[in-house]
Amino acid sequence: MRKEYDFTNARKNPYAAQLKKQITIRLDEDSIGYFKGISAQVGIPYQSLINLYLRDCATQQRTLDLRWK
Repeated sequence: MRKEYDFTNARKNPYAAQLKKQITIRLDEDSIGYFKGISAQVGIPYQSLINLYLRDCATQQRTLDLRWK
Protein backbone atom coordinates (compact mmCIF):
# COMPACT_ATOMS: atom_id res chain seq x y z
CA MET A 1 0.00 0.00 0.00
CA ARG A 2 1.25 3.48 -0.82
CA LYS A 3 1.77 6.15 1.80
CA GLU A 4 -0.05 8.73 -0.32
CA TYR A 5 -2.44 8.54 -3.27
CA ASP A 6 -2.98 11.15 -6.00
CA PHE A 7 -6.68 11.86 -6.55
CA THR A 8 -6.26 14.92 -8.78
CA ASN A 9 -7.54 13.04 -11.85
CA ALA A 10 -10.26 11.18 -9.96
CA ARG A 11 -13.87 11.33 -11.13
CA LYS A 12 -17.15 10.73 -9.36
CA ASN A 13 -18.77 7.32 -9.45
CA PRO A 14 -21.29 7.42 -12.35
CA TYR A 15 -23.43 4.81 -10.59
CA ALA A 16 -23.69 6.70 -7.30
CA ALA A 17 -27.15 8.03 -8.21
CA GLN A 18 -28.37 4.46 -8.69
CA LEU A 19 -27.36 3.26 -5.24
CA LYS A 20 -30.08 1.74 -3.11
CA LYS A 21 -31.24 3.21 0.16
CA GLN A 22 -32.21 0.96 3.02
CA ILE A 23 -35.68 1.67 4.44
CA THR A 24 -38.18 -0.06 6.67
CA ILE A 25 -41.49 -0.99 5.06
CA ARG A 26 -44.37 -2.93 6.55
CA LEU A 27 -45.94 -5.50 4.21
CA ASP A 28 -48.60 -8.07 4.98
CA GLU A 29 -47.69 -11.75 5.04
CA ASP A 30 -49.71 -12.53 1.89
CA SER A 31 -47.80 -9.97 -0.17
CA ILE A 32 -44.45 -11.24 1.05
CA GLY A 33 -45.51 -14.83 0.39
CA TYR A 34 -46.58 -13.92 -3.13
CA PHE A 35 -43.22 -12.37 -4.00
CA LYS A 36 -41.30 -15.17 -2.26
CA GLY A 37 -43.17 -17.70 -4.39
CA ILE A 38 -42.31 -15.88 -7.59
CA SER A 39 -38.71 -15.42 -6.46
CA ALA A 40 -38.35 -19.17 -5.95
CA GLN A 41 -39.56 -19.76 -9.52
CA VAL A 42 -37.35 -17.17 -11.23
CA GLY A 43 -34.30 -17.34 -8.96
CA ILE A 44 -34.27 -13.67 -7.93
CA PRO A 45 -34.29 -12.66 -4.24
CA TYR A 46 -37.77 -11.52 -3.25
CA GLN A 47 -36.60 -8.09 -2.09
CA SER A 48 -34.98 -7.47 -5.48
CA LEU A 49 -38.16 -8.67 -7.15
CA ILE A 50 -40.27 -6.21 -5.14
CA ASN A 51 -37.81 -3.44 -6.06
CA LEU A 52 -38.06 -4.34 -9.76
CA TYR A 53 -41.86 -4.29 -9.58
CA LEU A 54 -41.95 -0.92 -7.83
CA ARG A 55 -39.40 0.52 -10.26
CA ASP A 56 -41.56 -0.67 -13.18
CA CYS A 57 -44.63 0.99 -11.62
CA ALA A 58 -42.71 4.25 -11.20
CA THR A 59 -41.30 4.12 -14.75
CA GLN A 60 -44.71 3.46 -16.25
CA GLN A 61 -46.21 6.12 -13.94
CA ARG A 62 -48.92 3.74 -12.80
CA THR A 63 -51.39 5.07 -10.28
CA LEU A 64 -53.55 3.16 -7.87
CA ASP A 65 -57.28 3.25 -8.59
CA LEU A 66 -58.57 2.95 -5.04
CA ARG A 67 -62.30 3.15 -4.44
CA TRP A 68 -63.79 2.82 -0.99
CA LYS A 69 -67.15 1.06 -0.73
